[in-house]
Parts: sequence; structure tokens; C-alpha cells
Amino acid sequence: MEFLTEEAIYKKTPQQLTALLYEGLLESLEEAIASTKQGDYVRANKRLQKANDILCRLGVGLKYDAGIVAHQLDALYNYMAERLIDANVKKDVGMMQEVLNIATEIARAWNEAMKKEAKPVQKAFMQKAAVYEKFVTTYEE
Repeated sequence: MEFLTEEAIYKKTPQQLTALLYEGLLESLEEAIASTKQGDYVRANKRLQKANDILCRLGVGLKYDAGIVAHQLDALYNYMAERLIDANVKKDVGMMQEVLNIATEIARAWNEAMKKEAKPVQKAFMQKAAVYEKFVTTYEE
């Protein structure tokens, strides 16, 4: 994963930030698997904790008013997190690989969806939603 400055992160869209989270998740899982195979359980533990942290952040970022997909992703993220906890306790590479496979498919689908440009109506709606969210955020502070 490329090194990002704080300024570069602020310039990313929410969709790009989500893609970066998926990238970090995949990287952490791959490193955890490699570390476990090498018997470096301390490093594997740290990487699995980071993967779980990323899954938590992905879950927090879901917009449930977007429909059933958000709820399904939430359930999937929770399942993946539970599997990683079990994999960490049992040092089970198979469980880690299962989560990596699921995460790879989700990341692939996300990146494919990002390539397709939003329809003009969707853009206008998202701009209105962004203005509303900005107002709510500043109003609460």
C-alpha cells in the first residue's frame, strides 16, 4: 500500500478511502497468513488485530439507508471478524485464507463499481446529501 500523507487522505473521496481500507485489509491478512506459516505468532496476532480494526471501520462507514446491501455487508464484516478471532486463537491459516478470499471478492467488486461513473441523478442526490451531512456535522459541533 502506498504511503499517504494526511493531506492526500483528505483529498480522497469516501469511495477511494473505502478502497484503501480494503487494500489494507488484504495486505494485513496476507501478512498474517505468512507470519503464521513461519511461526511468528506475535506478528500474525498484530496483523490480525489490524485486519479486525479495518473490518470495524468498514462497518462503521456503512450507510444503512442505502438498502439491503449495507445490512448484508455488516453481517459479512461481523462474520469475517469472528472468523479472524477464532483463527488467531487457533492459529488456523485455513480460516484466515477464507476471510482473505471473501475480502478479495468484496474488494474486487468495490473497485469494479468505482470504475463505473455515477448517473447524473445519483450525483445530484449525493451532492445534496453531502451538503446536509456537512451542515449536520458543523451544527453538532
